[in-house]
Amino acid sequence: MNAAVKQAEAPTETLLAVEGVTLSFGGVQAIKDVSFDIQKGEIRAIIGPNGAGKTSMLNVINGFYHPQMGKITFKGQTREDMRPHVAATQGISRTFQNVALFHGMSTLDNIMTGRTLKMTTGLFWHLFRFGKAEQEELEHREFVEHIIDFLEIQHIRRAAVGRLPYGLQKRVELGRALAAEPDLLLLDEPMAGMNLEEKEDMSRFIIDVNDQFGTTIALIEHDMGVVMDLSNRVVVLDHGEKIGDGTPDEIKNNQDVIDAYLGVAH
Repeated sequence: MNAAVKQAEAPTETLLAVEGVTLSFGGVQAIKDVSFDIQKGEIRAIIGPNGAGKTSMLNVINGFYHPQMGKITFKGQTREDMRPHVAATQGISRTFQNVALFHGMSTLDNIMTGRTLKMTTGLFWHLFRFGKAEQEELEHREFVEHIIDFLEIQHIRRAAVGRLPYGLQKRVELGRALAAEPDLLLLDEPMAGMNLEEKEDMSRFIIDVNDQFGTTIALIEHDMGVVMDLSNRVVVLDHGEKIGDGTPDEIKNNQDVIDAYLGVAH
């Protein structure tokens, strides 16, 4: 699916709004008065040079960082002092720049951890896999097996993830995030360190997640070819400030964006 098709299908219902967000660490401003929105059902890219504030912005969205100014509105509700576990319960899931998996656990068990917030029976019953807990685990395991099939990783379902190639570890991490059934999926450089074939596979899975699951996606990515092919809209940060926001075609022709990436002085 090319960018032009996705732009034509871009939805118009706001799922998340970032309004005037400023984030500082000591005397350093990581984000400076940034505003943008994410529409329900779209793939929204956040790009910029190294140090632009992209990961800091994802950390604000999922409640890991708390901005000194501005606000985040998700599903029509303005959030106050959001924490990551609360964001997860409300429907925000994410992957990380550096793979964050339990390396000694299998692919299946890692993805099962993404179902934790969906479980209703207590830890005691799950320890003994008794009664309702056993039935609940079987239901969650069935859902996880569906994700494993979707991501085409049946052959590594029992393998310890620490022994897997990097590209497959990134796929497992995507599976764990999907297991939470998020409304908004945040992907922090999902293709970093991948070869061309792995990037093509991950791009296909991202499109399929968006199309088949209806999941809204916000992603950080440095590969501009990937960004332009996948995204409905792109927001560009540079030194913590927003310098561009629009469709891929609009961003490609934005002189401020060109200057930031090519290092051209105004």
